[in-house]
Amino acid sequence: MKSKKYLFPLLTFLISFGLALFISLKVFPNNPFTGNKLEKTVSGKYKDGDIIFQTSESKQCEAVRIATNSKFSHCGIIYDINGKWFVFEAIQPVKLTPLEDWIKHGKDSKYVVKRLKNDSVLKPEVLQKMKQYSQQFDGKEYDAYFEWTDNRIYCSELVWKIYKNAAGIELSKLRELKDFNLADPRVGKILKERYGNNIPLEEKVVAPSDLADSKLLITILDNY
Repeated sequence: MKSKKYLFPLLTFLISFGLALFISLKVFPNNPFTGNKLEKTVSGKYKDGDIIFQTSESKQCEAVRIATNSKFSHCGIIYDINGKWFVFEAIQPVKLTPLEDWIKHGKDSKYVVKRLKNDSVLKPEVLQKMKQYSQQFDGKEYDAYFEWTDNRIYCSELVWKIYKNAAGIELSKLRELKDFNLADPRVGKILKERYGNNIPLEEKVVAPSDLADSKLLITILDNY
């Protein structure tokens, strides 16, 4: 009889606890005991070789956005390194940056991830070749002059060359510096600081926006 006496209060407690837990998960989805469900879902969607874009806030990056009529001013390649996600990026110097840190460096932590429509071409051996090819750029100086050489390198040039030379995929056609919107005073000021009166208008270039607009890519994640 004693066991029956305590059975009803026990069941009542368990039901109440269950309801309270359910409500807390709905109202407080980022509960530290459960983790951020969105982040868990998102992190499982990355793939080796994905390309990630963001908006940086430096004066040069503002000029890039204006000149290219795009919100994107920086990009990199997502690599799985020993089970951890990194972004291989051309900053000063070129390096691997933990993905979470890379996202925080962008304006309001906003970013877009794009992937080849036919990503089956990125077989393990191709990805390995891309990573091996990437090593020659690791530690190199950032190219603030946007020269089409391998001596120094900038972000979209890095991504373009890795895909082209290691995977045989041309993500976009190269353009010339004069093809961009150079008339804006903010862009002109940066160009003046970089080149003086000798702006290399015919220099081959590729912008983050060129890659973002590539018809070979599809958008996987976008939190803008």
